[in-house]
Amino acid sequence: MPTVTLGINPLTWTNDDLPSLGGATPLETCLQEGREAGFSGFELGNKFPRTPDALNQVLSAHDLALVSGWYSAQLLERTPEEEIEVIQGHMNLLKECGAKVMVLCEVTHCVHGDQERPLSQRPHLSEQEWQRLLHGLEVVGDYLKSQGIQLVYHHHLGTVIESQADVERLMDNTGEGVGLLLDFGHLRGAGGDPLAVAKRYSQRIHHVHCKDLRFPVLDAVRNRDKSFLNGVLDGLFTVPGDGNVDFLPALTHLCEQGYQGWLVVEAEQDPEVAHPLTYARLGYRNLRQLAEQAGFDVAS
Repeated sequence: MPTVTLGINPLTWTNDDLPSLGGATPLETCLQEGREAGFSGFELGNKFPRTPDALNQVLSAHDLALVSGWYSAQLLERTPEEEIEVIQGHMNLLKECGAKVMVLCEVTHCVHGDQERPLSQRPHLSEQEWQRLLHGLEVVGDYLKSQGIQLVYHHHLGTVIESQADVERLMDNTGEGVGLLLDFGHLRGAGGDPLAVAKRYSQRIHHVHCKDLRFPVLDAVRNRDKSFLNGVLDGLFTVPGDGNVDFLPALTHLCEQGYQGWLVVEAEQDPEVAHPLTYARLGYRNLRQLAEQAGFDVAS
């Protein structure tokens, strides 16, 4: 029986792209409440210390592990060698704090952090840009693998890799150095099918974000041509089991294929509307139940 560990992203409490959300909430509160809710680890956010000693100290004080941390790649503007140089600090932080995967997303021309630009204006790659990105990711992914870190690519609304077709082209034209982060909410929000992606790439999926979506809000965001951040404010995302995404089929398939790693609750919400501790507890309870129904053994 494969074992998974449940983690959470600090977006339940604070927001890197919209710092006004939870801006006054101290890191201590995030960690204390996340542990109280039952989670074993956290992904990084903008309030975490960025030196290994300080980060290890603040996490261990709450008996928490470092899950991973987001990295904004710019391989359409930098050479792979330049990207590898820039990535050193983040890579070393992850390595020295025990994380095994790096969440990486190409952010050149992205719109998800711009409250004024609708998702419909997300960037699309030319053929030349596709080739440049695929090559760059392979070089960076192979380098990270040599350093003991698995690159997991985060397909994301408002970026160059958003749709299921984008994910398939990325996966079909790169090697093992480029792993996949399966994000249920982002894939479903782009019209994709998490089960189909899980079936096709189960051996390349090394990290999972369990983000739920409220489909009526998604429809309104698309119909009214809204931005990603305005969708967040409208309540587009929530914790697993509180929205409309069906997690069980893809999680069951991943279990059958032997997935072992983190299942992470990642739900951008306005903490003034969605009380963080309440939703953290709900997310843990629902995700644990889903994981067990899928056949996983859940680490304590």
